[in-house]
Amino acid sequence: MKKQRRKHTAAFKARVALEAIKGLKTMSEIAAEFEIHPVMVSNWKKEMLEHLPELFESKNTRKEKDTEKDKEQLHSKVGQLTMEVDFLEKKCRQLGIPVKGRNS
Repeated sequence: MKKQRRKHTAAFKARVALEAIKGLKTMSEIAAEFEIHPVMVSNWKKEMLEHLPELFESKNTRKEKDTEKDKEQLHSKVGQLTMEVDFLEKKCRQLGIPVKGRNS
């Protein structure tokens, strides 16, 4: 019978990575304490160190990125809706249905 894989929460990974960053214990000691493989400890430590600068990134920079993303989504939606309106107006003209609200 296979042993089921353990799934670790983000909080658990952060706690282990923080212990590793502190450097008070060796990777093997930390791994034994938390009952995980030493490679996982070093991987989580490396991942945490890579993502720490993002934590201190200014809020304005994050907002600007979000705003740009929202703008792109809105522009694509406007384009899609414009094409749909043009298509429907064309079909209305072909069928002889009067179109209200836009001058064409």
